[in-house]
Amino acid sequence: MVNIESLYERYAGDVRRFALYLCGDAVMADEITSDTFTRVWMVRDRIRQPTVKSYLFAVARNAHTDLLRRRARHTELHENMPDTRISTQTQMEQSAEVRAVLAALQQLPEIDRTVLLMRALDEMPYEEIAEALGIPVVTAKVKVHRARSKLMQTRTAWREMVPSTGAKP
Repeated sequence: MVNIESLYERYAGDVRRFALYLCGDAVMADEITSDTFTRVWMVRDRIRQPTVKSYLFAVARNAHTDLLRRRARHTELHENMPDTRISTQTQMEQSAEVRAVLAALQQLPEIDRTVLLMRALDEMPYEEIAEALGIPVVTAKVKVHRARSKLMQTRTAWREMVPSTGAKP
């Protein structure tokens, strides 16, 4: 049986980072991370050890989808309410360039975003990504390539725009 505490200690940061880039919201990423490990705890005897990280990412992806469905049924709080607990990490996440790239990331189809994050964040092998998502390996490779190209175009356009408008990052 898997020790859920050691699993959490080892992979929680990776799962949170994956969730953050998947949804683009730090609070939602925390909720997805929590939900992921709760779900894993409930089925801990069925985890396949060689693919724990891909399994966790697949669970996080499903938690993200479920959370979006639940939130679609609720009214959100007023978005202008300030968060008084701004950390250094939050300040970095709020830089203009990062926001532009995160916005572009959110524009990618969900499957493309998932494949890219699994590959880019944790250098997960294409074979493992393909298995976790039920797609051919070649499809995973093509989706990563196309997603990276789109994000690089966004980043290049943002960098070209900043000097010409005098905007500060």
